[in-house]
Amino acid sequence: MSSLADIRARFELLLPTLDERGRRLLAASEAKLFGYGGVSALSRITGLRRHSIAAGIEELTSGDVLPPGRIRKPGGGRKRKRDGMASLVDALEEMVEPDARGDPESPLRWTVKSLRQLTVALRERGHDVSRRIVSDILHDLNYSLQGNRKTLEGKEHPGRDQQFQHINKRVKGFLASGEPVISVDTKKKELVGDYENKGREWHFEGCPEAVKTHDFPDPEVPRAYPYGVYDLARNSGFVNLGTDHDTATFAVASIRRWWQLEGRHAYPKAKKLLITADGGGSNGSRLRLWKWELQRLADELRIPVSVCHFPPGTSKWNKVEHRLFSFISINWRGKPLTSYETIVNLITRTTTCKGLRVMCKLDKRRYPVGKSIDKKEMAKLKIVPAAFHGNWNYTIEPI
Repeated sequence: MSSLADIRARFELLLPTLDERGRRLLAASEAKLFGYGGVSALSRITGLRRHSIAAGIEELTSGDVLPPGRIRKPGGGRKRKRDGMASLVDALEEMVEPDARGDPESPLRWTVKSLRQLTVALRERGHDVSRRIVSDILHDLNYSLQGNRKTLEGKEHPGRDQQFQHINKRVKGFLASGEPVISVDTKKKELVGDYENKGREWHFEGCPEAVKTHDFPDPEVPRAYPYGVYDLARNSGFVNLGTDHDTATFAVASIRRWWQLEGRHAYPKAKKLLITADGGGSNGSRLRLWKWELQRLADELRIPVSVCHFPPGTSKWNKVEHRLFSFISINWRGKPLTSYETIVNLITRTTTCKGLRVMCKLDKRRYPVGKSIDKKEMAKLKIVPAAFHGNWNYTIEPI
């Protein structure tokens, strides 16, 4: 049996010479030879929809030859029901997005809502759709439905769903009024040097790039700490590449640097700032130093800084993960991160078909660990907790 790489190579070689029917039949023949799971595998490789490949298999099996010049049977192709349905796509994403989950290192997202639930909800909004149409649109948007086994992400907090609704409402309110909304987090720290980086890229056969055999955590090995700031309204990212430690001071310094380089120019009339962040790490909801540094930021900007934390065990839902970090990982897969300059260049070159652009700056400043803020210092902060879950949702007013 041919490997997936062989099938991909054949398809890419023949692609320029094939029309729609040729691509369908080629994918169908490869899927038949592949055996169980062939339709899904060929769909991923070729980008063709699964029901198109299944139609090709039926065409090959039945021997029903199309007349010369035709690529589909009469009435075939995408039905007009889906033509011009931008409002349907927007409505579907609006339903799915607040409950969307996904691996932070993968652009693939998955939803906890079933096709039946989504179809019923769309019909209640006046859209005459079937489950098949909903399924096709979700696949086009890179969503998939997973089993219950993969929906458990740590201990579920009783107020988790309400917090997601609260975050969604706050974000929509800020965006509607033209105020900046950023999603922040620290990407996984990386070893700097000739170390293996997961993934593959094209090289001459038998000439892979050489890296060290072991990735031992030697304290002398340089580390890179990419702190990401994703601007939801502008679909742009900023990464502050730290070289010292991932502390709360570093986290807020990264936000401050984003504001100085991009934020203040993009939002010259901003009256407030909303930050969505994980509940732990250097921007944790219980971290005193995080709030103390945010007070300094609010004082400098002279605007209130509001924060909404994601509940425990739901860090993968943060926008910065699947709108920024996932594409950075794709862009540098298989490439050893040999130097800080290499990492900066790879991050800066990250783009997507939807227009994502990324700025990255190297930060060689020191951020020592162990700094603590006592209760007296905390009492000086002007923190206004929200009525709902004030420990997760709060605003820091400038003093």
